[in-house]
Order: sequence, then structure tokens, then C-alpha cells
Amino acid sequence: MSDFGDVLVSRSDIARLAGVRRPAVTNWERRHPDFPAPIAPPSGSAEPEAFRADQVLEWLSGRTVPSNALQPGEPAGTTYGDRFRSALGGSRSGTLLSAVEQLAWRDADRLRGRLRMSDYVNLLLSLVFFQSQDDERWIRYVKDPGAVLRDLEVPEEYGPRLLSDVIRFLDHNPPASRDEGRQAFDRLLALLRDTDARAADEFFTPPSVSRVMARALTGHGPAAKRLHDPFCRSGELLCAYLDAVAERGGEAPEDISGRAPQEQALQLARMNVLLHGGRPRLAPGPVSPAGDAPDPPGTFDVVLTNPPFGGGRVTTVEDRQDTRQYAYARTSSVQFDWLQYVLSRLAPDGRAAVLMPSGAAFQGGAARQVRARMVEDGAVECVMALPSQLFELTRIQTHIWFLRSPQGRPEQVLFVDGAGLGHMAGRNRRSLSDSDVDRLVHAYVSWRQDREDGQDHAGIPGLSRAVDPEAMAALDYRMDPPLLVHGDAPLEAVGLDPADAKDRLAQLAEDLGRLGTEAQDADSALEKWLRRYGL
Repeated sequence: MSDFGDVLVSRSDIARLAGVRRPAVTNWERRHPDFPAPIAPPSGSAEPEAFRADQVLEWLSGRTVPSNALQPGEPAGTTYGDRFRSALGGSRSGTLLSAVEQLAWRDADRLRGRLRMSDYVNLLLSLVFFQSQDDERWIRYVKDPGAVLRDLEVPEEYGPRLLSDVIRFLDHNPPASRDEGRQAFDRLLALLRDTDARAADEFFTPPSVSRVMARALTGHGPAAKRLHDPFCRSGELLCAYLDAVAERGGEAPEDISGRAPQEQALQLARMNVLLHGGRPRLAPGPVSPAGDAPDPPGTFDVVLTNPPFGGGRVTTVEDRQDTRQYAYARTSSVQFDWLQYVLSRLAPDGRAAVLMPSGAAFQGGAARQVRARMVEDGAVECVMALPSQLFELTRIQTHIWFLRSPQGRPEQVLFVDGAGLGHMAGRNRRSLSDSDVDRLVHAYVSWRQDREDGQDHAGIPGLSRAVDPEAMAALDYRMDPPLLVHGDAPLEAVGLDPADAKDRLAQLAEDLGRLGTEAQDADSALEKWLRRYGL
């Protein structure tokens, strides 16, 4: 707030510019020790003392005008600093983050009217995006707030007067840079995730998991020119990759594409990727639709995705034409449909990171056949176990499968056990810290570097272990990182009956699912009683 560092103002000037009476300034000065100290008087002024305008502006910007003292046209949340700057001929800038905090948290209940909180946050996301990216549209919205109701399909119950207040308040707080617009958008995405847990599981990959997947793939070798997510949710994995490339000083991919089954997710993903510096080509549908096959096989340098764990099989007209999509086996498991689909879309030397439920590591039948053939074809680089409770509505444990374009020969596979990492970020959700992310990424990147240098990689004790194909075959291709990282005996000597292990693991999975459901029901009941007593 140094725009007016050379301007001096008197107490009377402060009162006039801030829209208050002269005694109010004296009252501020007496009651608040942090009020700016006076300096030399301005030339020709009868006032014995004067103040630096930039210091006064900074102090006034922290004082909101009471609702009963707002002047005509001033939106809720206006500060005395807004008035002061405007009267001096300036305009607000660099305060979008604090404005979003106020709109989305402190004043949300009043400004959202009868809108659901998730609908209100989605509205704010769109407004912040257009304010940061599309000056022409934003000016139109400021002049005619009703255009927002028509363009964005805002629910009818939202009052035009409240919408006008929100737009004017944002207009008084433009971002200082596109980076501030991106930060504000990211904060609103986090709020949307926390507001609607069901939408969070449907639309979002946990941020810490996104960072692991993206930074692992960008940590070694050149950045991708063609980046794809066949189930892009809100674009968080694409954005994580863009951020990881930027951290390394690289250039964004030339071609960024993705698909999502819902228009709301596509809108979020488009805005998200644009704010993170990419130019996305996003389209409906989780996989290539019938017809001209916009996602042809063998196309992408990098694929990152968090596909849905349940639901029906991934089936398109292309299935009947592209045998590479099911190169290893057709299964009854949608997870292995996705793994094979992703592999079929990789360009030569392409790599992928796919989030999978932990059960994919030890399912039997055709799933076991796919795992075996993927290992024998050199298509699996690494399986990384993550802690449970990373998702809001489920305690399911997940693995990241790092894949590469098939080599045509069996290769060593790295197993990383990060199941014990993380900390509780809420009553029901765990998160990986920055140091946890760094450990997991380092385990993968250091292994890749050693392989490229032709060196043996012993792994990191207690965290990772490189395993030869013969050892995996001896375990009947059970690819569970805790088993493979922590086995004290030589892996070839581990004597577990495959059928017995399958039955035991299936029973454990069933027990864990039942206990998770019971715990979730108990949490819901507790929250209901706490709300009843105002706690």
C-alpha cells in the first residue's frame, strides 16, 4: 500500500477522505496505539501535524464500515481504506485473497442467502475466475450483475441484490496478479471440498496425493509435451503437474487434455487449468467416445488419473476395434480396465500414475493374470502404498501405480510403503505433510536415477525395495508394498499358499469395510448430538 507514500494528509483530510466526521479521527488516534504517528505538517495547512497517506490507508484498510454506515452503492465488507483510496484517486489491488476469506467465511451466511453453501462457493469460484482471466466479461458483470444469473445458471432462489453486493465487493478487491487469482481459486476449491464431502470424493484427489503423483513424474527426465487425464475430476492432477513443472523451471505441456463425466466438473477443471497456466482441451466422458476417437492409442507422454473405483466396466465402441485396450486380459474388475486403458494410451517411452484401491494388488482370477502379464511385459515401474483415510467418505487404502509404455520384457519393480505416513487433518481425514510427500517422491525418483545410471538400487530401509520379476512370480504376483518392503526373509523363500492368502485378504477387506461403515455411522450420530446441544 505504498501508492501514496509522498502524500501527506491532515486529520481533517482523513475524515473527509474516509467519509467520517472529524471527531472520529481523533477518537481513532486516542483509542488505538497502532494508529499512524503524525509527521511534519503539509505546506500551507493550518493543522499542526500531518500523516503519511500510505500509512493511514494501511490502517484504515483493516477497519470495515458498519452495515448501518454504508454509503449508497457500497457493498458489504467495504473498509474505510476503500473509501480513502478511492477518494485519493486510487483503486484497490492485491486484496483479493482477504476479500475471498471474508466472502467465503466471515460473511458467507449473510451473503449466500438461501443458496446451499456448495452452490455459493461454486458461484464464487466462477466469479474469481472471470475477474482474474476475462476482463471484458468481468466489466459486463459489474455493470449488469443480472448477466451472471443468465450466464452461470445460478439457482433462482439467489437474490439479485446479494449477487450485486458480492460482485461489487470483488470489484473493489482486484487481484494484484494472476498468481493471486490462482491462490484465491485454490482456497475456494479447498472450501468446496470441505463443505461437501460427497462432492469432494466425486470431484477431488487429495492435494497431497496429487503432489506425490505429479512430482514423481516430473522429478526425472523431460516434461511431457502431451499430458492427459481420462477422468480429470476438477483438474487437480493436471494442475499439480503444471505446478511441478513450473517448480523445476520447465515449460507447460503443449497439449493438455482430459475428460470428465459431469459438466460441473468440466467447468471447474477448465477454470483450474487455465489459472495454473495451461490451455486445456477438456471434453465430456471419462474415456474416448464412439466415433472419431479423440483420444487415440499411443498418444500421450504422461497420463495421470484418479479413476472411479466402483461402477461398471470401461466400455466404448473402441473396445471392439482396439485390441490394445485389453492387451492382457478382460476382467470383471473396473480397476484393471483402467490400468489397461491407460497403458494403451501411452506413447512410446510414456509414463503414467494411476490411483488404485489397495485390493488391486492382490485380487485373484483374471486380475492376477493381468498383473502377471503387466510385470512380464515391463509395464509396471512402481507400486506405492498410501495411508488410509485420505478421502473424506471412505477409509479405503490406496496405492499409486506408476506405469510405463510396455518394454516387451520383465523389469525390476519398485515397491514403496507409505501406509504409515501422514497426520490427521480432521476427524475423518488424513493428509500427507510436505516432508511425507518429499520422502515418497525421493524414493521413486532416486530409483529411476539409479536405473538410468546403471546402478543397483537397494531401496530405502523401511520405505522402499526394488524387487526382481522372479521374486514377484514366487509370490504369485501379489504386489502389496507392505508385504514386499518389510519381508525379512528372501522374497523367493516366502511360502504362502496363494488360495489361503486370497481368502484371508478377502476376509480382512470385508471386515475393514464393515468396521469403516460402523465408524462412519457413529461419527454421524455423534455430530448430530453435538449440533443438537450447540457444540
